[in-house]
Amino acid sequence: MNKLTLLPLLFIFLTQLFVLNEQKDYSNTQSLLEQLLIEFLNGASVNSFEIHNNFWADDLIYTSAAGERFGKSEIMAGLSTDETDSEPPSAMYSAEDLQIQVYDDMAIVAFRLVAEISDLGGETETMNFFNTGTFLNRGGEWRAVAWQATRIH
Repeated sequence: MNKLTLLPLLFIFLTQLFVLNEQKDYSNTQSLLEQLLIEFLNGASVNSFEIHNNFWADDLIYTSAAGERFGKSEIMAGLSTDETDSEPPSAMYSAEDLQIQVYDDMAIVAFRLVAEISDLGGETETMNFFNTGTFLNRGGEWRAVAWQATRIH
């Protein structure tokens, strides 16, 4: 084979290698964001200050299912920094129908939030919400910068 024949083959090989590497990075980022969401939902079930603080970006814009808009500071103001509270959680959160789309340093995480809310009498109500979060990777950390929650009736 002459050098002119090898050059296109080398180009094709390097292109395929680049594409495979991009697909691996995309898949790894999806897995990382899924794990981040699961950890957040578990922490949110017990009102963990630390979990909320690490999940939300400082410049968060949150639109609640009640139609209210607020930021990280309002969320954090409603949480206690005392993580030793031993009361059982009144709500358990989980994610279903998860979709994650990654765009370089930005990602969209959409899912159906299932909230199982227990009252003092031991009764449990299950509510469902569509949630969509926009995440940015800043300095190697993924944080939610925008969030939208819509109750499913």
